[in-house]
Amino acid sequence: MGNFSIKEKYFKFILYLVVIVLVNIVGITLFFRADLTRDKIYSLSLASQDVVATLSEPLSIKVFFSKDLPAPHNNTERFLRDLLEEYAAKGKKYFNYTFYNVTPEEGTLTGKTDENRDMAQDYGIQPVQIRIMENDEIKFKNAYMGLVIIHGDLIEKIEAITSTNGLEYQLTTAIQKMNNKVSALLRLDEKINVTMYLSSSLNDIASLIGLDQLPLLGKAVADTIEKLNNKSLGILEFKAIDISDKEKLDLIGKEHDLMALTWPAIPEKDISAGSGAAGLVIEFKNKATTLPLISAMELPIIGTTYQMADPAALEEELNSVVEKLIGINKDIGFLADHGTHSLMPDRLAMMQGRPSEAMQVFNTLVSSRYSIKPIALKDGAIPDGLSALIIARPTQKFSDYELFQIDQALMKGTNIAFVSDSFNEIMPQQGGMPPSYEPIDTGLEKLLTHYGVNIKKAYVLDKQSYKHQAPQNMGGGEQNIYFAPMLKEKTINNTPEFMDNIKGLVAMQISPLELLQENIDKDKIVATTLLSSSDESWLMEGNINLNPMFISPPESTDEMKSYDLAYLLSGTFTSYFKGKAIPEKELGEKDITEEKNKLEGFTARHTFLETSKPAKLFVLPCSQMLQDNMLDPQGRTTNATFILNVIDHLNGEDKIARLRSKQQTLNPIAETTPFGRGIIKAVNIIALPIIVILFGLLVLAKRTSRKKKIASRFNA
Repeated sequence: MGNFSIKEKYFKFILYLVVIVLVNIVGITLFFRADLTRDKIYSLSLASQDVVATLSEPLSIKVFFSKDLPAPHNNTERFLRDLLEEYAAKGKKYFNYTFYNVTPEEGTLTGKTDENRDMAQDYGIQPVQIRIMENDEIKFKNAYMGLVIIHGDLIEKIEAITSTNGLEYQLTTAIQKMNNKVSALLRLDEKINVTMYLSSSLNDIASLIGLDQLPLLGKAVADTIEKLNNKSLGILEFKAIDISDKEKLDLIGKEHDLMALTWPAIPEKDISAGSGAAGLVIEFKNKATTLPLISAMELPIIGTTYQMADPAALEEELNSVVEKLIGINKDIGFLADHGTHSLMPDRLAMMQGRPSEAMQVFNTLVSSRYSIKPIALKDGAIPDGLSALIIARPTQKFSDYELFQIDQALMKGTNIAFVSDSFNEIMPQQGGMPPSYEPIDTGLEKLLTHYGVNIKKAYVLDKQSYKHQAPQNMGGGEQNIYFAPMLKEKTINNTPEFMDNIKGLVAMQISPLELLQENIDKDKIVATTLLSSSDESWLMEGNINLNPMFISPPESTDEMKSYDLAYLLSGTFTSYFKGKAIPEKELGEKDITEEKNKLEGFTARHTFLETSKPAKLFVLPCSQMLQDNMLDPQGRTTNATFILNVIDHLNGEDKIARLRSKQQTLNPIAETTPFGRGIIKAVNIIALPIIVILFGLLVLAKRTSRKKKIASRFNA
């Protein structure tokens, strides 16, 4: 009997061991992951799944990441591995990735790691310097933390992955861009002409202007273009032109905005008088762009200095130009006249000490996904086929014919983003005087009113506003900037998919909006409030003075209320010009010539649309949110995410907007009243210990009762 018992124990042990091994095998082959985070930050978004699922050619990712890095970089590597594994599961046979060992072993480089480092440098991945803590000392270490994406002959790289924040967005948009580019290249029916104008006569003066390497520039540029051409399916047609004739140089310079150099004879150096130019002209279907190979700069005291283009950097710049010319991204129209903000900085204003009011950061962020097409409404019409039209702070009056063009663009289904200001700031001629504010009236207001939106000529002030650290000479401490409302989670509508996870924004000099319900057909138009101020808001109207020292909240809370700050209207709109005569265009020279050739007796019908195709209208009365001081160049702040998400939504890219929102880490604590905070403190300090004591007494009472029952049962 005893032997059987021993055998039984061994049998059970072996059985349990087999079960454990089988469970582990099942776990290796059949596994699942559950992402319990609210925003699913550890799972691939739908946009990422769609991008890798539509790959039609193999895509490879080579990762160069140093091993044994300290926190938080070790977590970054782990996150990257998990993320690429998710991509591979969705991309299947067309997606693969490899991690390359670039870490020295015991202070020396092995042959394999040496090769991997050379490979990384060939792809343009350089080590970055990180700070580490060793033996209670702060040290700096060079580490590789980059990757290269290879799709066909195309290559994209992310040189430094120092954070997990926004990593999936970077990867997905890069893969999507490459996929779109491959499709665009395959559709091209003609080549892109790249002409290098490089005068050999410049070699005579190269040493005099500090460009000793100039004679080698031509070959380096040709090699760079050949390298890019191999990556771009051979779409570049390259030729080099050596031209030194002054008259021809002047003609080419005027045509292509190409800088030409002219110099006198220098007998002591045995140099004859001459002319020359150095630049690249890229042409495709009547569109041309010029890249200088030599640039001149005026430096104080030193004078004019010359700089030669770096062939290594030229490849990336040329690639960007090619992408723009072939239009691999959707076209977005941008109104470029009527006093709107410029996409590039106003250098004259900066030299005069005035704010440039430029949107360079906005331009960079949007151009990474879309092709921005400037539209001069005074000279031409709004082209068909635009996915969206951005009108940013116009200040000049629109003619009725120009309003008609905007109206008809909306009727044709072009989504419109109208970002405005209610007042124009006029700086005084005399110093020390405060600026004055004049109401802006462009005529667009009557279009918006017809569509159902009214912008009040006022600024919204809010007690929940940005706080500025006042200088010591003004008393120090925090100072409320009431005209810069802090919009928090309760005042942000997170219901639309593209607004998800946006929990905090800063607006400045924003005006209130109101919906004109009588002008909105609820069966055809859906009006959504995206942003609003807090309940502690009031208006500044009439005499505008934005000096924080002279602004204080109203004494009575009855004068405060919440105001709507941004609307999105979507559906089928009715034309403002329905039932009205079509406005006439002011005649220019071209129009007068065409008028002379007009045939008599002809009439036209159905010349405009009275009802729109499905379209969207976004209204934000705060142009400050588009300016450089309100956006970050990486596009990671909530302000940048909000603006970019709106543009994505207007272009039907809600999945990309949702993906971008995942990178948001702002998670403010919910605000509570002083009474509520007191209750929470009381519960933590008093109630919880009492609950623990009561639970202990309950356990003690139960144990005592059990002892008594046992004692009574055995008559102890």
